[in-house]
Amino acid sequence: MLPDRCGTARAAGVAALATTGVIGTVAALAGAAVLPPGPDACPGAGSVPNRPRPRTPLLALQVEVLVTRARDHRTVLLRARVATSLAFLAFGTALGAWTSRIPAIKQRLDLGDGQLAVGLLAFAAGAITGMQVVGRLLDRYGSRTVLVPMVFVEGVFLILPALAVDVVTLAVALYAFGTVHGTLNIAMNANAVDMERAAGRPLMSSFHAIYSIGGFVGAAAGGLSAHAGSAAATTFLTVGAAVVAAALWTARWALPADEVPPVTRGRSTIGDDRPQRNAAAPAGVLFLGILVFCCLVGEGAAADWSSVYLRDTLGSGAGFAATAYAAFSIMMVAGRLVGDRLAARFGPVALVRGCGAVAAVGLGAALLVGHPMAGVVGFGCLGAGLSCIAPQVFSAAGSRDPRHAGRAIARVASIGYLGFLTGPLLIGAVAELTGLAWALTIPVVLALFVTLTAAALRPRPAGVDPSWEAGPRTSSK
Repeated sequence: MLPDRCGTARAAGVAALATTGVIGTVAALAGAAVLPPGPDACPGAGSVPNRPRPRTPLLALQVEVLVTRARDHRTVLLRARVATSLAFLAFGTALGAWTSRIPAIKQRLDLGDGQLAVGLLAFAAGAITGMQVVGRLLDRYGSRTVLVPMVFVEGVFLILPALAVDVVTLAVALYAFGTVHGTLNIAMNANAVDMERAAGRPLMSSFHAIYSIGGFVGAAAGGLSAHAGSAAATTFLTVGAAVVAAALWTARWALPADEVPPVTRGRSTIGDDRPQRNAAAPAGVLFLGILVFCCLVGEGAAADWSSVYLRDTLGSGAGFAATAYAAFSIMMVAGRLVGDRLAARFGPVALVRGCGAVAAVGLGAALLVGHPMAGVVGFGCLGAGLSCIAPQVFSAAGSRDPRHAGRAIARVASIGYLGFLTGPLLIGAVAELTGLAWALTIPVVLALFVTLTAAALRPRPAGVDPSWEAGPRTSSK
C-alpha cells in the first residue's frame, strides 16, 4: 500500500543517516525522495496504483565503499603484523647466531677470558648507547622510518665480528653491532606498540614469542655450522643475508603512519588534565623500568645459573642439568604465544600479577624441595611466569604517552637491560657467601615484588584525536 511505501522510504532515510553520518544525510534525502511529488507522495493525497518505484543506489554504494575500506584496512594490518614479526625474528636470529659462535671467535683470535669479556662489554655498551639515542628519533620520525633501516643494518653489521683481527678490532666491531642491536630493540618494540594501537588489541606478547623463536633459529644455525666445521664468518654471512631479506620484506609491508590513531596535543595523555612537565619521562615510566629490571634479573639467572645449580648443587649429570634452561626457554615461548589472549581477557594488571606469582611460587618451591626434577619444573615455572611481564610492561610504557613512546620504551629497556647484565653477577657474588640455592631466592623475591606492584601497569586513557572516530585512512600502498 502507498502509506507503507512512504514509511519505508522515510525509514530507509533514517537508517542511512544513522549509518553513514554526513554522507548518509544525502542518502536519507535520496530515500525520502524515492516517491515523485504529487498526489502519490504521501497518504491521503490521492493514489496512483501500481506506479513504478525508482531505486536509490547511493546508500548501497556508500555501504560498499565502507566495506571495501574496512577490508583494505584489515589487509594492511595483517601485512604490517607480518612485517613487525619479521623484525622481531631477525633480531632474535642475529643474536642467537652471534652468541652460538662466540667460542669460534675466541678460538680464532686466541683470546683469553678477560679479553673476551672486554669485547662482550663493548657489545653491552653499544646496546645501551643505541637505546639512549633512538628514543628521540622514534618520537620525531615514527617507528617505521627507524625500524626498516635498522633491520637492514643489523644483518650487515652481524658480519663485523668475524672480520676482527685482535681484541681491539673485536671490541670496535661489537660496539658497532651492539649499537645497532640496541637501536633495533627499541624501534621494533615501538612499532609493536603502534601495531597494538592500530589493531585495538594486545599483540606484544606474540611479537616477543617470535623473538624467542628467532633466538632458537639463530642458535641452531650456529650450532649446525660449528658441527660442520664452518667458520664463524660463513655463519654470519648466511644469517646476515637472511636478515637483510627480512628487512626488504619489512620495508614493503611495514605499518603506514596513517594507520596509527593520532593523539591529541597540548595535554598529558597519562590520565590527568595537567600539562606534562617532562615529556621525555611520562609518569611511572621509571618504575616500569624497575619491573623490567626485576624480570630480566630472573632471565639472566636462568641463562647463567640454572644448569650450574642442577649439576653442582643438586648433583645431577651434565646432560640432565642442561634441561633446566631448556624448560625455562620452552615455557617462556609457550607463555608468550598465549599472552595476548590472556591480556585481552584478564587485562595487563591481572596477567602480570598472575605471572609473577607463578614465577615466585614455582622457583621458590623447587628450591625448597632441592631435587633435580623439581629444579627443572621450577625453572620451567620461572620461564612461564616471566614470559608475559616484559612484553606487557613495554606495551604499558609505549601507551602511557603515545607522543613520546620511543623515549619511554628506551628508558624502560635501558633499565631492564642493566638487570640482565648485573643480575647474574649479583647472584654469583651472593652465592660465594651463602651458596647458590640461597642466591637463587633473589629472582623469587623480585618476582614477588612484581606481583605486589603490578597495578603500575593499569591502563590510563590516551588522548586520541576525535577525527579518528570516522575511521582510519587506507594506505595507497
